Amino acid sequence: MLELGGQTQPAPDLIKDVYEADFMAEVVDASQTVPVIVDFWAPWCGPCKTLGPALEEAVTRAKGAVKMAKVNVDENQMIASQLRVQSIPTVYAFWKGQPVDGFQGAIAPSEIGAFVDRVIQAAGGDAGGGLDDAIAAAEEMLEQGAATDAAQTFAAILQEDEQNATAYAGLVRAHIAMDDLDQAEAILNGAPADISNAPELEAAHAALELARQAADAGPVGELQAKVAADPDDHQARFDLAQALHATGQTEDAVQQLLELFRRDREWNDEAAKQQLFTIFEALKPNDPIVLNGRRKLSSMIFA
Repeated sequence: MLELGGQTQPAPDLIKDVYEADFMAEVVDASQTVPVIVDFWAPWCGPCKTLGPALEEAVTRAKGAVKMAKVNVDENQMIASQLRVQSIPTVYAFWKGQPVDGFQGAIAPSEIGAFVDRVIQAAGGDAGGGLDDAIAAAEEMLEQGAATDAAQTFAAILQEDEQNATAYAGLVRAHIAMDDLDQAEAILNGAPADISNAPELEAAHAALELARQAADAGPVGELQAKVAADPDDHQARFDLAQALHATGQTEDAVQQLLELFRRDREWNDEAAKQQLFTIFEALKPNDPIVLNGRRKLSSMIFA
């Protein structure tokens, strides 16, 4: 941080103007280690003139926990098109090479700070709350298969802090583990509005969606045979990916979806990419399957 003329200036590498030539390096690659907020703007956009500086201020206050890339859509139309930016201002947050949060249009200053905080937390930043030890214990119970005990612990945490998004998500995942999907959905639907869009709850929602898909998944062997007989049978390959995930073969499921995306990225309204996002969102951000999968997908998207 530098002080010039009495005003706080951001570090030179914290906020950058980014172009198509360096988008891969400054956003996709850079977001492997620190989240990057991308502000799509244009000189003629009135709301952009207010939103941009407010975002820069919030990013500067985060002191390196997040970076910001400014993309002029008039000068970088290909990137804007690839990311389906239909109006400005549009803001995306990238983590591990993929968008994990975002919004369109001008928002209140208080919401800007909350957005930056969510992005930092999505990347494993400190969410605070004072109940970290209890949450860690509940997570360990869940990993060890003690879903009922985990659910009780998460519920107790919510008695102390009803706005704790991590505990809410943990309670949802515990009910998923108990195969009580209706109750898991009811818990999600009952989350307080202030945390309903928190990354933890988005991840729990993705896990619930995958759990419901698992109930309808077909036999892996039969689907593998169909794909082998006709590699361009996209529906069979998509169904195979779902079946593989349902049987715990997540990495193989991701590989099938990547292959489907490589063959026809537009198939069924980009179903392969959307399913990949659902799987990535349900896993921990630092899971090797997520890191490798996001990297491969990004390489294909921005090739």
